[in-house]
Amino acid sequence: MAQVKPHHHPLSSVTSSFLTGGDGRCLPTVLTVKPPRKLADAKSRSVCRCSWQEVVGVLVFSAIPFTAVKAIANSPLGESLQRRLEEKKKVALQNSSKFRALSEKARNESFWYGEDRPRWLGPIPYNYPEYLTGELPGDYGFDVAGLSKDPAAFQRYFNFEILHARWAMLAALGALVPEVLDLLGVFHFVEPVWWRVGLSKLKGETLDYLGIPGLHLAGSQGVVIIAICQVLLMVGPEYARYCGIEALEPLGIFLPGDINYPGGVLFDPLNLSSDPVAFEELKVKEIKNGRLAMVAWLGFYVQAALTGKGPVQNLLEHISDPLHNNLLSMLKFF
Repeated sequence: MAQVKPHHHPLSSVTSSFLTGGDGRCLPTVLTVKPPRKLADAKSRSVCRCSWQEVVGVLVFSAIPFTAVKAIANSPLGESLQRRLEEKKKVALQNSSKFRALSEKARNESFWYGEDRPRWLGPIPYNYPEYLTGELPGDYGFDVAGLSKDPAAFQRYFNFEILHARWAMLAALGALVPEVLDLLGVFHFVEPVWWRVGLSKLKGETLDYLGIPGLHLAGSQGVVIIAICQVLLMVGPEYARYCGIEALEPLGIFLPGDINYPGGVLFDPLNLSSDPVAFEELKVKEIKNGRLAMVAWLGFYVQAALTGKGPVQNLLEHISDPLHNNLLSMLKFF
């Protein structure tokens, strides 16, 4: 936990004899000096406040990709790309249909799908819900709350789970890598711990991107502008994924997959989905690691609240002394 060091006032030598009674014994009085409430409120408002020029600038900048897509689609270049796509689209649709058939066959023969798939209780007998048939990746028959009885709701929840799982994996990587690089001495960040970065911005501090002096990017902006940028950066790709199956065709880009797995050069640049058998297994691995990342973030929150340190530092301290550096010791159980 963070320790608060006593502040030595310049007059401490004069007042110490008075406060200790002259014989070294402290009086049963603790003197605290609190900042004026108006100043604290003003500082808080200044951190969260942003000018209308900044907001307009962020919104205009966010509109550039959409405007560029529209401009290219209506240009001679866009018309040329659309003609090329129309020539190749029929073959692409046939290949996509064949791939879906092969994927369905691979899913039916896979160990991770169907009635014989692994269940969340393993060999323990249990009356699993009949509406969970193992059609989707990561279906272990777990639905104690009955949230998946409605097929439409089941598909919607699966879409949300995939979305949060992917963002959780990216966020976990972003939380761990800076702390690891700082501990190894590769980069020395002003704030390598994930939660302290947000705290620094709430205090109105300026942060250097990647620890490079002067490279601020959004590090010099307030929390409101950063929050707007974060929403735009997260909503933009998800909107493109959700609507981009056909919306990107004016640019000559064909996406052969569905909403959750669009595929194509944008969403599968490494062509990992070329093998239907491997692709169905990768779906299971993705959702399993995504669930682990979401649970890991719950651990990150608890660790930050209890220890005030980063997850990597907590892990190193636990490995060095597992008996005294663990959750139970933090909760003062022993």
